[in-house]
Amino acid sequence: MKKKMNYLFLLLTIIFMAGCTSLEDTSIIDQETDPQKVTAINKNKDNEKAETNTTVADQPVVEETPTQPNIELFSGYKLIQVDGGDLSGYREPNVVVDIGYGDREYWAFTNEYGQLVRVIADEIILQDDRNEPVLSSGRYYPDEAKVPGVESDVLDEGHIIADSLGGVSNAYNIAPQDITLNRHGDQAYMEDVIRSAGGATKFEAIITYPNTETQIPSSYQYTYTLMGNKIVDSFDNVNPDKVNASLGLTGSEPSDSTSSNTNGDISRVDTNGNGQVTIKEAKAAGFSMPITSDHWLYPYMHDADKDGLVGE
Repeated sequence: MKKKMNYLFLLLTIIFMAGCTSLEDTSIIDQETDPQKVTAINKNKDNEKAETNTTVADQPVVEETPTQPNIELFSGYKLIQVDGGDLSGYREPNVVVDIGYGDREYWAFTNEYGQLVRVIADEIILQDDRNEPVLSSGRYYPDEAKVPGVESDVLDEGHIIADSLGGVSNAYNIAPQDITLNRHGDQAYMEDVIRSAGGATKFEAIITYPNTETQIPSSYQYTYTLMGNKIVDSFDNVNPDKVNASLGLTGSEPSDSTSSNTNGDISRVDTNGNGQVTIKEAKAAGFSMPITSDHWLYPYMHDADKDGLVGE
């Protein structure tokens, strides 16, 4: 009997221990599956994901866009394309146009009145008549744009950047210019200097008008760099011979014009002391053009076409 009681006591002890274990397991399970704690954990995870997503969304998306050249330079202007040989004399207001032949980049700007007011080029590249379709006249095109004013008998269809310097012939490179100035005066001399130097850099032309109605400039200012030297050349759109005559600067004696071979004082002609005499300097000193090869001034002057005449 006592033995049976021991077995019964042992059995109850086992059952009691098993029950406690079950309660502990249930408690553990309940703790692991507590809805509030699970919800809190899930919310924390959701918040972490949300914060991660917010961080990504807040970062600006950088899109690669094609580079637009000279975007600051062209600010306020509309970039348009015009055929280099377009004969129309019309110019749109507030536009910028590439007036360089081929791959050259020569930029011309108009103001709100359609007047050509500025032309710039990082580099002036001379015409290449061996590899470019240059006409027998030395031009790229057979004619120039008909800008209002060029119908005058005393005005040329003047290029701001000449064909020989790589410029085209549309209205954004053409301005009515005095014939003498364009062919034999400061404009022609400036072009000869750049050609002789093989080109130029940092080129800028500023064109000024007497009013907002006309397309005929009143004056020009050219700035460019040759072999490291900055050149600034300003002149009015007038016949230089008539101006010199009105100022009494045009000599009438043969010795002052083209036939004298008597040496003179170069220092009174060469005003900047560089050893070279320009057409402008010669005229200012009272000499008439052209200067021929037998004149004492000739060795100090630049004869671009080697024909024995300077300023013809």
